[in-house]
Amino acid sequence: MGYIKHPLSAKELKKLLQSAGLAPQDALRTKEPAYRELGGGKNLKEEELLQIIVAHPELLQRPLVARNDNDNAVLARPVENLKRLGIK
Repeated sequence: MGYIKHPLSAKELKKLLQSAGLAPQDALRTKEPAYRELGGGKNLKEEELLQIIVAHPELLQRPLVARNDNDNAVLARPVENLKRLGIK
């Protein structure tokens, strides 16, 4: 679980999400207990959500797959999304 031991910084996470065309709220795992504990569903700003995901990386949807130094990324759910990266 590399993303837990070595979580992304807010800057890295923001770049990765932007590369995937996702906003932070699009990448949240809303069924995780931490989401409810942190007041899930509140109208939080993008930067606040980034900080929450950085502090609680288990809230990040996965797998989030990147190629070419994060210039291209997709949330690989469903797995067919990998085709956008040229991965079959």
